[in-house]
Amino acid sequence: MLDSPSPLRLETSGPVATLTLARPQARNALSMATLTALRRALDEVAERAEIRALLIAHDGPAFSAGHDLKEIAARRADADRGRAFFAELMAACAGVMTRIVRMPQPVIAVVEGVATAAGCQLVASCDLAVAGAQARFATPGVNIGLFCSTPMVALTRNLARKHAMEMLLTGEMIDAEHAARIGLINKATEQGGALAAARAWADLVASKSATTLKIGKRAFYEQAEMTLDQAYAHAGAVMVENMLARDAEEGIAAFVDKREPNWEHR
Repeated sequence: MLDSPSPLRLETSGPVATLTLARPQARNALSMATLTALRRALDEVAERAEIRALLIAHDGPAFSAGHDLKEIAARRADADRGRAFFAELMAACAGVMTRIVRMPQPVIAVVEGVATAAGCQLVASCDLAVAGAQARFATPGVNIGLFCSTPMVALTRNLARKHAMEMLLTGEMIDAEHAARIGLINKATEQGGALAAARAWADLVASKSATTLKIGKRAFYEQAEMTLDQAYAHAGAVMVENMLARDAEEGIAAFVDKREPNWEHR
């Protein structure tokens, strides 16, 4: 578990870890301290081979309200009107989001409240996301003169362009059912049911070969940025390497022998 002053809790149960945003009094705003703690926790989880799936959950009524606007406003008193701090903050946020994408483990967002701006970006950056019936999502920066340009990066890689633009241009809240329809989340559950649904998924993916999941997740995001020809060439090369892995050999043998595979995670 992380140190008590941290705005996070990191707990493990078998092969599944849960990282909980634990600053409900600030609506789990992504302050510089929170982003730093998030990056540190993600780096720790990535290095722990016994963890094969990660849940990102939250305390309180908000998953995350996005960047800490009080912190941002206070830094306008800096000699450069906050320019250096704002650049550092954006880099730290981008570092967290890209770390999630590059984690060897699948990462699942568990949302039972409001996720706005960079909080919505955090949900979109996870590999999977489940939300309770009362969850709400928005990229409302346009309402305060600050277009959600960095959340836009995650949205445009998960939603159809017109759905992403609708969220970015209007700043309006959408509910969990609508978020599932447009691909921001995978599933909407009854209120309070998101954690159980996410844990079921985490247990399922944790039962697979960790090596296979690592290879597949990395290739998924790599090929998504390529042209069609490049993507097929890259995916084919990945498949060849995957076929030579011990777990692929074991999995195919188990299928032929009609038995459960014994993963060695290599």
